[in-house]
Amino acid sequence: MADKRRSEPFIEDADRFPSSPRKDRRPPSPDRRPPASDHRPPAGDQDARRRKAQQRRRRNSVFQYIAILFCAAFLLLLFTFMMERRQSQQQIDDLKQSASALQTLQGMIQTNEQLKNQVAELESQSESLQQRCDQLEEHSTAAQQAQSEAEKSLQAMDWFWQINEAYVRGRYKLCRELIQSIEAAGLQGSLPKESITDNNRFSPADRYQEIRDKLIK
Repeated sequence: MADKRRSEPFIEDADRFPSSPRKDRRPPSPDRRPPASDHRPPAGDQDARRRKAQQRRRRNSVFQYIAILFCAAFLLLLFTFMMERRQSQQQIDDLKQSASALQTLQGMIQTNEQLKNQVAELESQSESLQQRCDQLEEHSTAAQQAQSEAEKSLQAMDWFWQINEAYVRGRYKLCRELIQSIEAAGLQGSLPKESITDNNRFSPADRYQEIRDKLIK
C-alpha cells in the first residue's frame, strides 16, 4: 500500500485542500485600485445587461413576428369568410332566382291549363252555336220553302178561282186558256188537296182535275 501511494503523483486537490478565504481575499494594491471618480459597472453586469437587452429584442421580435402572423391569419380568415359569404349569397340568389323561375313556370303551366279549359269550353260553345246555326238555316230554308209553297199555292188558287168561275159561267174557251196558263206556270201541283169549304165534296185539286177532264181530252 505504501508503494502504491508513493507511485501516484502528487496532485493538489481543491476539494481536499481548500484554499483559505483569507489568502484569496487580498486587499488590492493601491496602484490597482480604480479612481474614485470612475463609476463604470463591472464587466459581468455589462454582459448581463447586454444579454437581457438581446433577450428583450428577441422577445420583441418574436412578439412582432407572432403579431404579424396573427394579423395575416386574421386577414386570411376574414378574406375566406367574405369569399364564403359572397359565394353563399350568390348561391342564395341563384336559389331565389330558381325558385322565382319555378313559380313563374308553375304559374305559366296553370295559366296554360286554364287557357286550355277555356279553349275547350269555347270549342264546345262554338259547336253548339254551329249546330244552332245549322238548325236555324234548316228552319230558314224550310220557312223559305213554305213561303214559296204558300205563294205558289196562293197563285194557284187565284188561277183556280178564275178557272172555276169561267167554267160555271160556261166560258169554256177562257177556261181552257186559263188551264193552259196555270199548267205553263207549273202551279197546278200547288193546289190544295184538301177541301177548304164546308161541303167536304171536292178539294181545289180535285175540282181542277174534274174541270180539266171535261174540257181537255
